[in-house]
Amino acid sequence: MALTPLFDSAVPPGFRYEREFIGLNEETGLVDAIGLVEFSTFEMRGVVARRRVAFFGGSYDPDGAVTPPLPAFLLPLREKVAAWAGLDPAAFEMALINEYPPGAPIGWHRDAPQYDIVAGISLLSTCRMRFRPYARPRNAGTEPAPRRTATHELLLERRSAYLLTGLSRSAYEHHIPAVDALRYSITFRTLRS
Repeated sequence: MALTPLFDSAVPPGFRYEREFIGLNEETGLVDAIGLVEFSTFEMRGVVARRRVAFFGGSYDPDGAVTPPLPAFLLPLREKVAAWAGLDPAAFEMALINEYPPGAPIGWHRDAPQYDIVAGISLLSTCRMRFRPYARPRNAGTEPAPRRTATHELLLERRSAYLLTGLSRSAYEHHIPAVDALRYSITFRTLRS
């Protein structure tokens, strides 16, 4: 169920959303498999995030840190996501599992520039996702950037999927406020050509 749109549309152009993308049994199987995954802390610009991560097939490291290949339990989900997105499953070369304990947010960001299309699946609990137009960072020493606010907001329901393409991927940044309950997200990314 989407929240009241802040502008003409509840979502930015190029954003797709599908409720009940996976069933309860699929979610249970994924959560059981995720229970065996080794997570790491995540640090961005010197700040350690409250969420933990597991990268497969690629990472955000511009130096190309070695990551394990996608595990077998993610392959059927990748195929389902690829069919929904109209892409070859192999196009989704990278997968990231985020573990959000209660109280963990993810700040305003656009995904790493080496990646193009982003597909995400929410597990165990619902969260809010907010969007605002992206503004390039200003040079240090210049006047501060004007305050920006969210222009779109929606609920990412448990077992739902989203797809960031086009303007929703390039012209907007997004964030997830602190979650109320344990949540996992699985995101798949294609490489930018």
